[in-house]
Amino acid sequence: MVKCGYCGSTIIMGGVRAGEQRFCNAKCHQNALVLSLTKNVPSEVLERRVEEVWRGNCPKCGSLGPIDVHKIHEVWSILVMTRWTTQAQISCRSCATKRQLGGAAFSLIFGWWGVPWGLILTPIQITRNVVGICRGPETSRASEDLRKAVLVNLGQHMITSQKSDAKRPPTMPKQSASSSN
Repeated sequence: MVKCGYCGSTIIMGGVRAGEQRFCNAKCHQNALVLSLTKNVPSEVLERRVEEVWRGNCPKCGSLGPIDVHKIHEVWSILVMTRWTTQAQISCRSCATKRQLGGAAFSLIFGWWGVPWGLILTPIQITRNVVGICRGPETSRASEDLRKAVLVNLGQHMITSQKSDAKRPPTMPKQSASSSN
């Protein structure tokens, strides 16, 4: 089986090819490209930013951290069509638990209705959510997934600032007040 070059998920069918690598989808491909731009970010800058996010307020509810990346797994099926997803959410543990419970409930209600994948994947996705609720990321330090998310965010800011710099008209150098003839 092939693994995504960005998130490491197993790709059963499809995906996006880029040279020798394959990605789950266009978003993973884009994030891998952005991540490649951040190789020169100093480790102190990265660690400081990761620490700020990890110890910061939850972007969902505003409560104090630790904040980390939590995964929500869902599946839905209709007869012979089944779709399953894993979504990353940056939030506090409480918000993640609510979302994972929602993902498990969604899968329980809508996952079973496809043959054969719905019957196979529904218990898997529900179990993955329950494991995520029970274990979750380590609370004593930021996860590697959070580090990667912060790096992608830094890379996106680098791209945005380069684009805005390119749109500014060039400035003329200042001439000195005294000129000799």
